[in-house]
Amino acid sequence: MMDMFIKEVARGKRGARDLTSEEALRAAEQIVFGQASDAQIGAFLTAERMKMESVDELLAFIDQFRSLSTIHPIEGSIDCSGPYDGRNRSFYSSFATAFVLSSFGIPVTLHSSPTLPPKQGITLYDMLQTIHISLDHKEQKTIIHAAKKSGVFILPTEQWCPPLQRLRPIRQQLGMRTMLNTIEKLLRFSESPYMAIGIYHGTIMNKMTEVLKKSGVKRGMIVQGMEGSEDLPIDRRSRVYVFNEIYEEWNVIDPHLYELSATYPEMKWTAKRQMDVSLSVLKGTADLAFYHTVILNAGVRLWISGKTPSIEEGIYEANYAIDSGRAFNQFQLWKESMHQSVAI
Repeated sequence: MMDMFIKEVARGKRGARDLTSEEALRAAEQIVFGQASDAQIGAFLTAERMKMESVDELLAFIDQFRSLSTIHPIEGSIDCSGPYDGRNRSFYSSFATAFVLSSFGIPVTLHSSPTLPPKQGITLYDMLQTIHISLDHKEQKTIIHAAKKSGVFILPTEQWCPPLQRLRPIRQQLGMRTMLNTIEKLLRFSESPYMAIGIYHGTIMNKMTEVLKKSGVKRGMIVQGMEGSEDLPIDRRSRVYVFNEIYEEWNVIDPHLYELSATYPEMKWTAKRQMDVSLSVLKGTADLAFYHTVILNAGVRLWISGKTPSIEEGIYEANYAIDSGRAFNQFQLWKESMHQSVAI
């Protein structure tokens, strides 16, 4: 059956067609249940990349992968979803930002895995290894316990969605982005009503908005952030697409208007350096550029989550959370909880 789907999506620029929702669901089933060969999976993913996935195809694959995932609903949470191929040239702001948000009672969901093609950069998974937290060795009950205690839910994607783990060797051999790079960001392990998501190409903004809305996201922010991430930079303006159930609109986030613009210092990033800078931000001792990056992203996400009526107020509150030590205390609580043994 898989060969039939490949023929439809791989007929070339003029002949290829989008699969229907039902066809896409059947194709996803063939892949996740091992009924398609590695060669067929590689051919299908490559053809979809050339054709460009439709909204219905993405939704069908998301539904199928979610059906085989562990889902732990967290009311009122925000899912901050960045690229799984990591970072090479920029600061990973979302980790520190998560503890700023949780200090205001906003639960945050982050998910990661060992790095993937094409970038093969530093991921959150790698960063956590430097503070002796190996996500794939943590039991689900420990991760959930830490989320309940601290408000920060950080999980290993491939352990919570086993089909992605089985597909890793194929993705590594293909060496390029495929529809799986989008699907893994949209699994919504906590069924978050809010989402901040990064994309590589602005041309897919409308498609992503439709996918997010139909996936259950009530209010979200789509941004072409640093290295295709959800993190807004402070050395340039960023166009951000904001939506809720009623409206959609473009916003321009200009750090200069919030007196947050700065020049990033030259930095050769490693997983340890990413973690060291993140913790120095939470302690209030970081270089101003990294401090301002977290303040800006936290302020915008406080606004997206409905905690503050404006970005300006969100920035003010975020600044207070770090200066008062509240954000760092949330990190310490999360870290301690991740090392605790939890009874069933």
